[in-house]
Amino acid sequence: MIHLYGTGIIRRASTLCSSWRLLSADRRWFQSVRRNTLSFSHSATGSRMSKKLLVDVDCGVDDAQAIMLALAAPNVQLLGITCVHGNTTVENVCKNTLRVLQACNKLEVIPVFKGAAKPILGNTINAGGFHGHDGLGDAPDSNAPDLDLVQKEGAVSAMIRIVNENPGEVSLVATAPLTNLALAVRLDPSLPSKLRGLYIMGGNTESRGNTTVCGEFNFAADPEAAYVVLNDYHCPTYLACWEFTCYSKLSWEFCDAWLAQDTDKARFMARIFRHSIEASQTEHYEKEFVTGSGLISCDSYAMAAAVDDSFILESDRYPVSVELTGTHTRGMMVVDTVGFMKKTHKAFIMKKVDLKKFEEMMMAALK
Repeated sequence: MIHLYGTGIIRRASTLCSSWRLLSADRRWFQSVRRNTLSFSHSATGSRMSKKLLVDVDCGVDDAQAIMLALAAPNVQLLGITCVHGNTTVENVCKNTLRVLQACNKLEVIPVFKGAAKPILGNTINAGGFHGHDGLGDAPDSNAPDLDLVQKEGAVSAMIRIVNENPGEVSLVATAPLTNLALAVRLDPSLPSKLRGLYIMGGNTESRGNTTVCGEFNFAADPEAAYVVLNDYHCPTYLACWEFTCYSKLSWEFCDAWLAQDTDKARFMARIFRHSIEASQTEHYEKEFVTGSGLISCDSYAMAAAVDDSFILESDRYPVSVELTGTHTRGMMVVDTVGFMKKTHKAFIMKKVDLKKFEEMMMAALK
């Protein structure tokens, strides 16, 4: 919130000269306020201000793309990456995250923390192999970093510590099943109140599933965790849901140009992404992707919104929750457009984003 403190115009000024000085000062004050106001956008925070991010991943290829997008942003400080089960085992997730950081020459800079290996209840679900068995397209890497580089501190403890060390400054970006976040808020119920914002890739708004009939993977992989997060995190919450990412896909022509950049990062991405590109162009996935084939970097939408507030052009704001029972609906996100749930907290559900800006951010990620 911007507080406007002015001295006012002294109406009893005795001379034209003194009145002119007061008006000039007043004009400069208004111009200063206007500049400050224009630097604020969608979430009332400046996209040009330095951003502190904490990222929770299940590092598949799109998590890798999101991490690289954040690392390339000039106004971002990545405080750490926490790992969780999801696209692959949590051990693979840690290894993949280290590989991405190595490709970006950030291996010694960004700490990586190992988190939950399975959901709060029930069994781990199969991710379907879209990102390959290992999560990064099963692309061999003889120079992969050793897991000894993973921090000794656990992910949930690190999440709580980092947020408490930077109260009101950290945006938490969750691109994976929400197990770590749910455990963290149970250990420290004050955690959400200290976040600047929460950006989630997950959930769905049209009952379209990509894992179960009505469930998006990140929520279906741990419905209880998703329920806890959507009901206990009362900070500003932004959702990049499954159908939205499908409607916002990029063209394969862009993908070709993106991967053709003459850089080590682009060559790394081309290697790990090949498997997913081939899968994307099959009849099964074209049907699943709602509107046909194209580049859908799901996790990068949530990351782009956290990096630059002006990325979101249009969003709905509704109370949301998660269905925990039902043969076909367990893990499905519930959007309360009427107010039946009597919830005061409402999430921003992304509807339209600046795709030109998204392309620029994606291109920069591989430069």
